[in-house]
Amino acid sequence: MNIALSRLANQGIVYPTFTQPGAVVGWLSALQAQDYDGALWSIGLRMVSATRHSVEQALADRTIVRTWPMRGTLHFVAAQDARWLLALLTPRVIAQSAGRYRQLELDEVIFARSQEVLAKALQGGKQLTRAELQQTLEQANIATAGQRGYHILVRAAQDGLICFGVLRGKQQTFTLLDEWVPPTPSLAGDAALAELTRRYFVGHGPATVQDLMRWAGLTAAEAKTGLAAAGRDLCQATIADRVYWMERDLQDHVDGLQPLHLLPGFDEYILGYGDRSAVLDPAHAQRICPGGNGVFNPTIVIAGAVTGVWKRTMKKGAVVIECAPFRTLTATENHALDAAAARYGEFLGMPVVIK
Repeated sequence: MNIALSRLANQGIVYPTFTQPGAVVGWLSALQAQDYDGALWSIGLRMVSATRHSVEQALADRTIVRTWPMRGTLHFVAAQDARWLLALLTPRVIAQSAGRYRQLELDEVIFARSQEVLAKALQGGKQLTRAELQQTLEQANIATAGQRGYHILVRAAQDGLICFGVLRGKQQTFTLLDEWVPPTPSLAGDAALAELTRRYFVGHGPATVQDLMRWAGLTAAEAKTGLAAAGRDLCQATIADRVYWMERDLQDHVDGLQPLHLLPGFDEYILGYGDRSAVLDPAHAQRICPGGNGVFNPTIVIAGAVTGVWKRTMKKGAVVIECAPFRTLTATENHALDAAAARYGEFLGMPVVIK
């Protein structure tokens, strides 16, 4: 089994069959989204046909939600999954933030007061920007300077009070989760662990238990519990003395299909695993995440392997793509690069210039 090609196929990149953004997000369980523009493309590249507008429309239609369900990082989640994922995964993240809370002089009393203020400001379907909510908090004598405001908003999202609304111009807005998303079936405890485990390996497999733990922030005991319940729906394979889990009948062939893909930074193909060596040569790790600073560059993926980086620059009437492959591309690969860039241009609704 070729792990890289299997993941490429299983994540819906080389075999895009999804027709709705919510289906993409639901398949992956959660899709990292601190880079908003890049995350839109992460969804679009996994769809048969998509535009930036059609993906953003799913946000406006409330079928996908942007919030902080795991690892203290923004993700897109399917609307029906938002509440149970937050309830399952954020308590440990909140506990791990205790030191930072103390530095900022934030405690449970302040969080409770803040959430009362936020709930009152947003009730009735209002969508307010971060600046507007921080001003509201300040008017209630709750200081927001020095990242206090940011952590107050994140905590309110982690507690299931707020989530992101739709853009107002270029400004992100927040709204009340319970007004934004209708009531959804609940999952809790071992049932939630089992569902998360099953979905992770179905959407990200082949992957290891350690990959699951890193991705979801689970303990070894939680991962064991989840796998015990979900394992009957999965299969496993031992490769180079490591056990990988995945859905049954997983495909790993890409014959005759587009061999090159332009992935955004923070895509689940890279970020969805603790061990990235199956798709990324460690010698190139610094090119992907310079200095280990947590900022991941967009990648050129050829036949499953990360083979370069790229960046975009928006010019008047066109998007300029600058590519930096790690090796000289063949004529066939350059042709595939042109096709991948054209597809990205179609997503944006703009012509593309490759440099």
